[in-house]
Amino acid sequence: MKSALITGITGQDGSYLAELLLEKDYKVIGLKRRTSTDNLIRLSKCVNHPNFIIVEGEISDSGCVYDIVNKYKPDEIYNLAAQSHVATSFEQPDFTFQVNALGPLHFLEAIRRYSLESKFYQASTSEMFGSQKDKKSEETAINHNYIYYQNENTRFEPQSPYAVAKTAAHHLVRIYRDAYNVFGCCGILFNHESERRGENFVTRKITKWIGEFIVWINRHSISYSDLIFCENEIYIPGRVSRDQGFQFPKLRLGNLEARRDWGHAKDYVEAMYSMLQQNMPDDYVIATGKTHSIKEFLNEAFGLIDLWDWQDYVVIDPAFYRPAEVEYLQGISNKAYDKLPWTPKIDFQQLVRLMVDHDIDAAQKLE
Repeated sequence: MKSALITGITGQDGSYLAELLLEKDYKVIGLKRRTSTDNLIRLSKCVNHPNFIIVEGEISDSGCVYDIVNKYKPDEIYNLAAQSHVATSFEQPDFTFQVNALGPLHFLEAIRRYSLESKFYQASTSEMFGSQKDKKSEETAINHNYIYYQNENTRFEPQSPYAVAKTAAHHLVRIYRDAYNVFGCCGILFNHESERRGENFVTRKITKWIGEFIVWINRHSISYSDLIFCENEIYIPGRVSRDQGFQFPKLRLGNLEARRDWGHAKDYVEAMYSMLQQNMPDDYVIATGKTHSIKEFLNEAFGLIDLWDWQDYVVIDPAFYRPAEVEYLQGISNKAYDKLPWTPKIDFQQLVRLMVDHDIDAAQKLE
């Protein structure tokens, strides 16, 4: 039986990857930070599986990482743990670097010292590209529906402490691959969302708001056309008491013009797995090849509840703007398509529908 160690096991990607590997008859060791509350909700399909175990540890503690790698000597290590929120990295840059750069270094050193047969996957990110993008010819752009893009040859120009730390880790994998023959792969993953996405990320923030809003509308049996809009809240006419639930906060967002290449996390963990099944280690861009603005995400999500004038329901809050913004990301994954091979199965419209339907259902169950 092959074994795999997954860090960040309690997160979106970790939970989907654990399910995938258990289906493939792996022994899965999930590494999680110690917490005083239960945070295994995403792992409900895994926790009772006989081939699944949870161990506690901190990837920023080198001794902890060395001990775990030396004890289990897993066939595969997937490092998905990170301080993963870009905006938070501006507020907590030191912590972000400890986890996102030194954490991967500790695993690479542990592999070099104790388990050189272990294959290593590092979760890199499209944020490493920052404002850099390459340009196709106008003719090619028309034929392929894109002009600007990023791929494995695009230069990195990170725009946040998060991206700087991830870039450092990305280069460390390359160095250990070349210097010590570590089988190390980096997946340069573009934005990938799902029903399990953290609630402080913009896509899930939108769909969760929609779920709670639909429940509120239904509770009061009122139509959209009857609502009253104030600066920050939505009211039911004639019932403006703040004590009785007759008002609902507007959705607060930042830059709506930023464009992202959004895929589904369940597709993307299959790419992670495929990288470590190759004969030779390499780095791959994983993306859908299509870009959408946050406005387009809003159009798609609100359209699913027959609301097309979402502007009345949204407040632009400068507090959600980043000090340095990445405006445009669109990945081209031809290398992954050819070599792994891998292609995404869930498109943008399906992704949005899955998230909206899930959050409406979840909100109704809490009602």
